[in-house]
Amino acid sequence: MTATTRCLVLVAILLLESGCAAAQTADESVTRDPFEGINRAVFVFNDNVDRWALAPVARSYKFLMPRFAERGVSNFFANLYDLNGALNAVLQGRFRNAAQNSGRFVVNSTVGMFGFVDVASEMGIAPYRTDFGHTLAIWGVGSGPYLMVPFLGPRTARSATGTAFDTVASLQWQVNDSVTRNWLFAAEIVDNRAALTAAEDLITGDRYIFIRDAYLQQREYFVKGGVVEDSFSDFEEEFDWEE
Repeated sequence: MTATTRCLVLVAILLLESGCAAAQTADESVTRDPFEGINRAVFVFNDNVDRWALAPVARSYKFLMPRFAERGVSNFFANLYDLNGALNAVLQGRFRNAAQNSGRFVVNSTVGMFGFVDVASEMGIAPYRTDFGHTLAIWGVGSGPYLMVPFLGPRTARSATGTAFDTVASLQWQVNDSVTRNWLFAAEIVDNRAALTAAEDLITGDRYIFIRDAYLQQREYFVKGGVVEDSFSDFEEEFDWEE
């Protein structure tokens, strides 16, 4: 399982559920993954970090945390990113979605006790899932080559830029106290990783290819709003929330 790249297996799950995951042909792989040699080396590094550091902590967290508390923590971080989604919706010119996410944030931050309870969803206010990588895609920026980023995992050049923007724009980043800020980011990473423990066995075959192809197609599915031409053949090869 790949290191602090908490979205990897989540991507695979999303693809399995949507029924649109498959492997690329050799020519497509060369085109979309021109740095495969370097990417594989980083993948091994991330995998070792996960195996010896993150995964044991995440499993202990999942074992010790009551289910309702674990759900509350996940809701808390999802609530923070609803505000980030509202910002991206404004940048995309989708003001109705911006109002939708802003409303969710207000409701969950007040009635939902700082977001630990997702009251907004129970009220029928669905979240608008987006990120700055999605925003760049809407602006016409190409995805660029596939990259395996140390500690973060699979990205494209566009999604890596999006991740950097979303991190700086997040509420966690705005916390003045560096200790509190770091604890928030650490807690989010562990919570996301814990959510993926049950999905590790889904990865089959060449794990690098599985994760790469799953990520690339999930991102395509995401930025195109679920409209994707499936040009893949054999399914060989994970979520949070992000291009």
